[in-house]
Amino acid sequence: MSKFDPYDHLNVSLNEDGTLTRYMKLPTTAPNSDSSQAVLSKDVTLNTDKKTWMRLYRPSNLPSTTRLPVILYFHPGGWIQMSVAESLMHEFSNRTAAEVPSVLVAVNFRLAPEHRLPAQYDDAMDAVTWVQNQSTHPNGDPWIRDNADLNRCYLYGASCGANIVYNTALRLPEMKPQPLKIAGTILNQPFMGGKKRTKSELKLATDPYFPLPVIDLLWELALPVGTDRDHRFCNPLVDAAMKEKVKSLGKCLVIGFGGDPLVDRQQELVQMLVERGVQVEARFDDVGFHNIDLIDNRRAMAILTFIKEFV
Repeated sequence: MSKFDPYDHLNVSLNEDGTLTRYMKLPTTAPNSDSSQAVLSKDVTLNTDKKTWMRLYRPSNLPSTTRLPVILYFHPGGWIQMSVAESLMHEFSNRTAAEVPSVLVAVNFRLAPEHRLPAQYDDAMDAVTWVQNQSTHPNGDPWIRDNADLNRCYLYGASCGANIVYNTALRLPEMKPQPLKIAGTILNQPFMGGKKRTKSELKLATDPYFPLPVIDLLWELALPVGTDRDHRFCNPLVDAAMKEKVKSLGKCLVIGFGGDPLVDRQQELVQMLVERGVQVEARFDDVGFHNIDLIDNRRAMAILTFIKEFV
């Protein structure tokens, strides 16, 4: 571990101005407007100034009276990588919209370290506001206005996306986003942290996919400058005021795997939520590693089944 370079592992380098050079370029896929395909998709601007946008998905050939749940989706990537246009994410979103079925809103939030937390939470709030506005505006997006059931809106995130979902859900009661109703939150392998090491972090410190030096670096790049891993954005167990807010979460699905260094933190989160009266459905598998569902189709389908049952 002494010679291990987390920047090499992530295939990035930090520039003097605090920006990141990302060397890995994954293939991308354009949205699909061909109604002969199972799912239609399109890109919409979220905030021009912030250069944020979203890709919307819905099943093709919907009867005009059909109302589907809305899933606002926040992708993984350790705060610093990935886009909803990348083919891997696009196919995931296609499948989710078809299988659940749902109107899926995949949010292309800003990345760290160019934009540190809470920028990503702000982008998520913008996305919730956008969905709300489309439903009430006469010129609102027809997929939301005509096909979305705003009583069944779900926040769904994977890894850092699950962290975004959790922190956004705690903000929403102040917003009172009527007529939109958040019916539940889905936390797939939530990326949480803390200064004191857990047993799973120590046991899996040299994990080939998600080793401890990489986890530490990602937090260093994402958290506000001058803070540490016990900041409330990272550690949900240390801030009393934040823990008090969880009572407003509604029902919550938490998914995790035993080979993930973060699994102890995820289970501690579940315990804290349950102790505060949150309705939690916990789905933990002893076998599997962080983000296994990105490369293991069987696990991806299993998670999709959990989501279908939850929604």
